[in-house]
Amino acid sequence: MNQNKESPRKPQEGLFTAISVGFTLLLLGTLFVTTPNLFGSIIDFFKDLGLVDVPNTDIIFIGPESLDLHMTVYTAVGQLSIAVALFEFVMLALRFVIPSSWAKRSETAGNLVYWTGAAFLVQAFLIDSQHWFVFWSAIIIVVGVSLIARAAVNAISRI
Repeated sequence: MNQNKESPRKPQEGLFTAISVGFTLLLLGTLFVTTPNLFGSIIDFFKDLGLVDVPNTDIIFIGPESLDLHMTVYTAVGQLSIAVALFEFVMLALRFVIPSSWAKRSETAGNLVYWTGAAFLVQAFLIDSQHWFVFWSAIIIVVGVSLIARAAVNAISRI
């Protein structure tokens, strides 16, 4: 007697999932092929993590001990963020062309806001000015803004 209360998945959602998984694999493969020694750079980044002083506070927290040694990783993360933001834009457009639920449209809109913000923040705070803790504080703000964007699209769907 235990019935599934969820509505059945629409056929196009499987298509969107396949496109997303394929794009993710393609993107990751491309990043590793086009960025020399990316894997080694990522390992070096994690080896460099340690307890460091948070500027202008008496707090010690986890962060890279030498920020400037990891530009390869920051650049790859920035490129990944830009590519995912562009992909989310295309997916959002597709969700309007190929009718999709408003919940999925709002999720994609929130993802678009997040990845666009992340791309900007990586460039501004990791590559240009190397402010590790400011970057993470700003990412938290972007998460909040993306949730608000998602809620706004949900609200529009109810009008």
